[in-house]
Amino acid sequence: MAFVSTCSHGSNELGAFLKARRSGIAPAAAGIAVSGGRRRVAGLRREEVAQLAMISADYYTRLEQGRLGGASVTVLDALATVLCLGPDERTYLFRLANKSERHTPRRPRVEHVTPQNKLLLDNLRDSPAMVLGRYLDILAWNRLAAAVFTDFGAVPRRDRNFLRMLFLDPSVRGRYVDWPSIARICVGYVRAAASDASEARLTDLVGDLSVSDPDFRTWWAERYASYQTHGTKALFHPKTGQYLLDWQILQTAFEQQTLLVMTVPSVGDSLEVLHILDSWSDRSNSQQARFCPDRSNDIGDHALASG
Repeated sequence: MAFVSTCSHGSNELGAFLKARRSGIAPAAAGIAVSGGRRRVAGLRREEVAQLAMISADYYTRLEQGRLGGASVTVLDALATVLCLGPDERTYLFRLANKSERHTPRRPRVEHVTPQNKLLLDNLRDSPAMVLGRYLDILAWNRLAAAVFTDFGAVPRRDRNFLRMLFLDPSVRGRYVDWPSIARICVGYVRAAASDASEARLTDLVGDLSVSDPDFRTWWAERYASYQTHGTKALFHPKTGQYLLDWQILQTAFEQQTLLVMTVPSVGDSLEVLHILDSWSDRSNSQQARFCPDRSNDIGDHALASG
């Protein structure tokens, strides 16, 4: 990782600039919950900036106080995003950090679902399955997955993210009997995948969920990373009641994607439940497995193509 010096323009000036910019950001606009009590500082606190930029509070404090000899380009870019800097302000930030030219963020990486994985989903006839992107964007799914959770094809593409839907979509959140357990696993999974704090898709996802759900704010701030790859969960559907499914995460051979597969335990009536849900879903919608259409304008510049 490349580092740039903050010495030539003076770390105090860099710190003063960061402090001034954070003081102008309303906590609610940044997804920070504000209690009824009076805040001692205007705008964002240091620890709140650090949380949003996915760096430690101690690191940010030392940077703002001029007690660091350097800051990484990735950190500077993340701070520029968190502080909502315009082009001129971003250029100034990098100049204060002895970076003569503004760092150009990398374009969001487009995620594709291969024909092989699409065929695999089709062939999993008794197992709900989905192809998930790095941050749990739902890139493709089979019809049993839609029967268990919801009609993903009817969900706007920007919102078609398993973590987002697990917190904000009642039809997905309500499927898990022990919702906090699976929600924390998924938060930890995205945290473990968050190697670039400035990536726009990740920033949008974390920002939206932080504004909307206090549990997410708490769990994201804990910085717990999860690499759990299998387990058993109790699910609930209004038409069938409670049932069990085993689940496992499989790494695909292409891209940084995973295959979430849910299978029927060796005992119980879960297979019958899946058949009932599939039959009901088939009556309400006769389409077979669906895949994300390649319409980048659905979610703006951060579109995730699948074809």
